[in-house]
Amino acid sequence: MKTIDKAKLAPGMSTEKVSASVYDIAINSLDGKPILLSEFKGKKLLFVNVASECGFTKQYKDLQKLSDTYSDELVVIGSPCNQFGKQEPGDAAQIQSFCERNFGVTFLLTEKIDVKGGKQHPLYEWLTSKSLNGKKNSSVKWNFQKYLVDEKGQLIDYYFSITKPMSSKITRHL
Repeated sequence: MKTIDKAKLAPGMSTEKVSASVYDIAINSLDGKPILLSEFKGKKLLFVNVASECGFTKQYKDLQKLSDTYSDELVVIGSPCNQFGKQEPGDAAQIQSFCERNFGVTFLLTEKIDVKGGKQHPLYEWLTSKSLNGKKNSSVKWNFQKYLVDEKGQLIDYYFSITKPMSSKITRHL
């Protein structure tokens, strides 16, 4: 199994190379504070690469509904990304304001990241690489692609942008 090196570990994790776990990956919130994914053990995680100027942007509303409806068992985490059509050009404050004002978003938003390519964030490296997630390889095709992880940190599946957040493809796992 592939390993993640110490530079990609969350604070407090071992400095030795370790088997990849989604819970060991460091990522910051949109306001720059560390997110400890390990705090969400016992809940499913839905990771979504989001963008403010995309045709799928209206999915923010249903992502919020999903988050509210299944709050006891699911954490929705949106990761702003500007890699598809440059549809997320804003800075952190602009993104936060847009999401709150237009869609009432209260679910967790991460820092703006790359979800593919040479600067791919370790979270998306894990989500898209079978050698790290143990389940399957994938590539992020567009904004609002979704990745569902179970309560133990295992990848369940991924869903292309056209899959609506409240789709039974996702909710049947909740």
